[in-house]
Amino acid sequence: MTVTQTVTDNSQPRTVPQAVHLDGLRAALNRALRGKADVVEKVLACLLARGHLLLEDLPGLGKTTLAKAVAAAVGGRFSRVQCTPDLLPGDITGFSVFNQKTREFEFLSGPVFSDVLLADEINRTTPRTQSALLEAMAERQVTVDNVRHTLTPTFFVIATQNPVEHHGTYPLTEAQLDRFAMKLSVGYPDRGDELGLLAAAVGHVSDAAGEGAVLADGELAALQERVSRVAVQPNVQAYLVDLGRATRAHPKVTLGLSPRGMLIWQRVAQAWAYLKDRSFVTPDDVQEVATPVLGVRLGLAPDAAGSVINQLLETVPVPV
Repeated sequence: MTVTQTVTDNSQPRTVPQAVHLDGLRAALNRALRGKADVVEKVLACLLARGHLLLEDLPGLGKTTLAKAVAAAVGGRFSRVQCTPDLLPGDITGFSVFNQKTREFEFLSGPVFSDVLLADEINRTTPRTQSALLEAMAERQVTVDNVRHTLTPTFFVIATQNPVEHHGTYPLTEAQLDRFAMKLSVGYPDRGDELGLLAAAVGHVSDAAGEGAVLADGELAALQERVSRVAVQPNVQAYLVDLGRATRAHPKVTLGLSPRGMLIWQRVAQAWAYLKDRSFVTPDDVQEVATPVLGVRLGLAPDAAGSVINQLLETVPVPV
């Protein structure tokens, strides 16, 4: 079991136009994750929608680097937990210890008390420990010894799992997967980006977490609040409902979209519209984020997810 925690200092409060915020966040994440602009955009949508992210991909593709870059860019604290079978719930949430001097119990906070938490290989730890983390994700709080401890309102989890190696793993259940807003794969960069990666590494040690913060204290929460106010017209909401109901009737879908999943889909679509500098959601926004939102919660095999989601988008009428 390995738990590490680092802290990225917040920059001084400053007033910056909204467009500069988004451009700065994009630039910081794109420097950390070369050649993956589409992935970066969806990570930003997940962050602004106050969701949590599941990255399912092979080792060495930049998942940890991305998580560190997110924490650095938002000026927040970064923690990393390497999930292993011997990891206990208290290793994530923290635990109480008896102080001999004060003769009282003191709470020692765990890595969950951070702004960005990377849960590496979440499917390698036991269901009991998984549940402790997922409770913190859903409620943004933890309860230890009947005492409630509140997490930061912008608490953001990036969990990873290897889609190839399944020996000794504890797969997340559908109910647990539903706690994530999105599932993404980073994938390999193209040849040009790999050449650039090698060239940049010569004579220079790159550390995305060492870059300065783009956002000052409280600015991420302000951005998330603006996203929540992006307008969703009744016809677009009806489109979302029709899509959700269509998932429940599809013969290849083992678990249809829940009302909670529908609310998450709407929030992510609002964030996507905001990233496109619009104050309202369009059906295109709903479709753009359909695959990462539905792919984590419909109980579909990876090779069938794309075709099923495309069928749903093609068969449900688009509002005019």
